[in-house]
Amino acid sequence: MLGPLQHLLAASLTLAALAAPTGAPGTQAVADAGKAIYLRGVTGSGAPVEARRDGAETETGAAAACVNCHRRSGFGGREGRAVVPPITGRYLYRPLPKDGGDRELPYVEGMRGEREPYTDELLARAIREGVDSQGRSLSYLMPTYALGDADMASLIAYLKALDRPRVPGVTETMLHLATVITPDADPVKRAGMLDVMRQFVSDRNNRQMVPAPRMQASGRALLSRSMFMVHRGWQLHVWELTGAESTWQRQLERRLAAEPVFAVISGLGGKSWAPVHAFCERAALPCLFPNVEAPPEGADQDFYSIYFSRGVRLEADLIGKHLLDAAGGSPPSRVLQIYRATDSGEAGASKLAALLRARGVAVSSRVLPAHAPASAVTKAARGAASADAVVLWLRGPDVAALPRTPPEGVRVYLSRLMAGLERAPVPKAWKDRARMAYPFDLPERRRVRVDYALGWLVGRHIPIVAEQVQIDTYLALGLLSETLKSMSDNFVRDFLLERMESDLEHRIITGFYPRLTLANHQRFASKGGYVVHLGEAKGARLVVDQDWLTP
Repeated sequence: MLGPLQHLLAASLTLAALAAPTGAPGTQAVADAGKAIYLRGVTGSGAPVEARRDGAETETGAAAACVNCHRRSGFGGREGRAVVPPITGRYLYRPLPKDGGDRELPYVEGMRGEREPYTDELLARAIREGVDSQGRSLSYLMPTYALGDADMASLIAYLKALDRPRVPGVTETMLHLATVITPDADPVKRAGMLDVMRQFVSDRNNRQMVPAPRMQASGRALLSRSMFMVHRGWQLHVWELTGAESTWQRQLERRLAAEPVFAVISGLGGKSWAPVHAFCERAALPCLFPNVEAPPEGADQDFYSIYFSRGVRLEADLIGKHLLDAAGGSPPSRVLQIYRATDSGEAGASKLAALLRARGVAVSSRVLPAHAPASAVTKAARGAASADAVVLWLRGPDVAALPRTPPEGVRVYLSRLMAGLERAPVPKAWKDRARMAYPFDLPERRRVRVDYALGWLVGRHIPIVAEQVQIDTYLALGLLSETLKSMSDNFVRDFLLERMESDLEHRIITGFYPRLTLANHQRFASKGGYVVHLGEAKGARLVVDQDWLTP
């Protein structure tokens, strides 16, 4: 056990760090050291943190980091049936209401509204010895940490700074949101998406009650979520990017500085979304369910951007699995891919090529110029006769330009995302031959979930010009609205994402997707799809060749 002098040193280091002016020497170092302990389980010396529990194996490093249970926000959550309490400074150090505590502290599940407040010394004891501010043993789930004084001071300083009451983009009457549109986005999809967004925001603002001050609460009434709901309108900012990709991040920085927002919702991209994704990660700005066909590779390793699916990269995995499982014949030895330069198909083709080459399959590509005439597609497809399989990462007009008959004995695959779902203009002779990656639920199975959104669109006289994009946009806005209700005015960006993770799997209306789920290190809510073909020459009935698969 530490003596009084050591406790005083730890507290003094913490207070000195917090009192130092912004930008003062050492302030950033203390903050970074606390952040490294909390997020990565690494002490100031670079050694791994050690977490101990009686009768259990000691955990070290990333496995021992606080973030694993208390999350990035510090607001905790659920671990099975156990509730992990919030550990940000406002909740740990809050005086009891009778002593002048913050009566407007928003509700968070697991908060200890009637517990004696912590001090720096009591918090250090809790972390090292597993004893709370009132001398009671903490839950077995909470390990003990043998942190030195400097590391303890850094961690405590980080917890105090973790929950900031003032959040950009949030006022007493308004919640500011942005949507991002890249210059290569489809103009028809852009119009359809913005129609949905503007109408949804208008509907929501018209339903809102007159803004009211927060109701005060004390004692056990702290557990009432409704005490902390302030009725705010939404204001949508449309950030339309221009020019080269290399300038997008700078444009976004200027936009965010001029129009601070709480989150980015929906949005529309063309070939690349990577600069927008990178900006949101760097700015710690939630980017929720943008309409993009090629989310960045490795997005699961990031935190602030979440997507409905992996898009063309998921399609590549579905096609690869179907090919390598020798469905309908032996595995191919030669595969040809055809796609246009500067289109999303390039990402799908790259993913599939890597997958097949790792299994010894020779893969070649025909890359058509972006503005080449349709006759280039016809010529490229005729050259597929020398391959065992051809994969067409092409859009509807190019699919319509395929030769009258497919090459004999060659397996054919299409990207359903790019070709246009059931409405893809597949030539008659290709319909039974062409297999398609299908990263959605089947039409007859999703009808009720899709009809709910379609009814909303029709009822508001919104032209249906890009059905999947418009329904995904409506779904994203609905998910955001429902998640904000469950946050009880705790407008913390990290908490928004954490609540969305926990709430999403209970969503009944999931649009085109059979199920949506998110968790730590999961940033794609729908994770599988089918391989199908069109079973009727004059219709769009889908026949399943490979049942739902999560690659």
